[in-house]
Amino acid sequence: MKFASKYHTSLIMKIEQFYTGCLAQGAYYIESEGEAIVIDPLRDVSAYIDLAKERNAKITYVFETHFHADFVSGHLDLARKTGAKIVFGPGASTSYDAYIAKDNESFSFGKLTIRTLHTPGHTLESTTWLLLDENGLERAIFTGDTLFLGDVGRPDLAIKGDLNKEQLASYLFDSLRNKIMPLPDNVIVYPGHGAGSSCGKNMMKETVDTLGNQKKVNYALNPSLSREDFITEVLDGLTDPPAYFPVNAKMNQQGYHDIDDIVKRGLRALSVEEFEQHSLNQNTIILDTRNPDDFAKSFIPTSINIGIDGNFAPWVGTLISHHKNPILIITEPNREEEVVTRLARVGYENCIGYLEGGIKTWKHSNKKTEKIKAVDADKFVETYQQNNDIHIVDVRKQVEYAISHIKGALNVPLDTLHQQMESIPKNKPVYLHCAGGYRSAIAASLLKAKGYEDIINVQGGFTSISDSPIHLSCTI
Repeated sequence: MKFASKYHTSLIMKIEQFYTGCLAQGAYYIESEGEAIVIDPLRDVSAYIDLAKERNAKITYVFETHFHADFVSGHLDLARKTGAKIVFGPGASTSYDAYIAKDNESFSFGKLTIRTLHTPGHTLESTTWLLLDENGLERAIFTGDTLFLGDVGRPDLAIKGDLNKEQLASYLFDSLRNKIMPLPDNVIVYPGHGAGSSCGKNMMKETVDTLGNQKKVNYALNPSLSREDFITEVLDGLTDPPAYFPVNAKMNQQGYHDIDDIVKRGLRALSVEEFEQHSLNQNTIILDTRNPDDFAKSFIPTSINIGIDGNFAPWVGTLISHHKNPILIITEPNREEEVVTRLARVGYENCIGYLEGGIKTWKHSNKKTEKIKAVDADKFVETYQQNNDIHIVDVRKQVEYAISHIKGALNVPLDTLHQQMESIPKNKPVYLHCAGGYRSAIAASLLKAKGYEDIINVQGGFTSISDSPIHLSCTI
């Protein structure tokens, strides 16, 4: 696993942030006097265990801020492997052994204390964990999806309940004003997510800040903001959450299989014949995680391309809605375990193996392959200027399209492609583009899998196109 890490270290305290860019997610390891806790771990927990062993520390607690929807947490696997106690905040209910803390309840480890601040709003059980030093001074808050840097968590992801998003937003308003804002300005904010996460809207690229600075720059902490205006602001511009969110939230509440078993099953090397036999099952999904340019040159028919070197897990969760369908994978050399692990992070436990030797072995066996046409921005602009009636599909988000787009382009955001596919002509050439090429490559593979033959992907996307002399439109 590769993590970007940030540290806060003193003689009696060590805090390490494990930040995973693909999910824009922050997990936390906190240690004092040989005792450690972990907050919101990823499902693959080896990094936390390895760090504790390296430092001769014992992980005693796993604290969860809420039932996560965008990833499967590692609380169960970490507890099984270390004997740590799982702790949720008030209002949580699980199908496995976990301790449900009371509001303002404290837990000690080493010379430190962590205190429960029940902060409902994102979900009913959402909890912020307040860290106190050896003198009882408030040092840091681990806010999960209650408070982000520059934003707050969306209030429409509760896994059950009769409350609507307006009511949850009102709860969030109270949580921020009554639990978070009274804390000292020098308290460090360690959020659950950063920019790019679907759990919020406009998060900052930074992943650590002081509460004092957030009070200055975060609209949600503006003391003059009324409850009504807060609710309006929080709900404005929310898009539908990805389809996999409810599945992950349910797994986090009810439990899941051991990740070691999932990885072992997914790492079964399949010969061309075995791979082909499995692929004949109409429910089987062939997921090719190679670089989009390599995929376009040669791929197995009906494969879906979601490159591992991008926002892989969120797009898998958004576009592959059937968690129980068998998945066959094609990867770049020696990346099979990474792919299986990252699938498991978002609840896909049904990978049944990978093509041994990758696409080369398929081609050497003289099996059928397909290609996706591609043009660079200059060639596309030349074609457009000669005939501006060509069919262009822009798969960026609506807000990106609204800022600037090619005149005449049809906006079909990638996350809605399955629902809007009929709006795309099937018997004519279709040029696809996104911002840089990653999303349009995914869209091209999805369309090819559905029988669209004349698909042309514009390399470099809108970023490259907009640098050329072409007629752009703006709708805002």
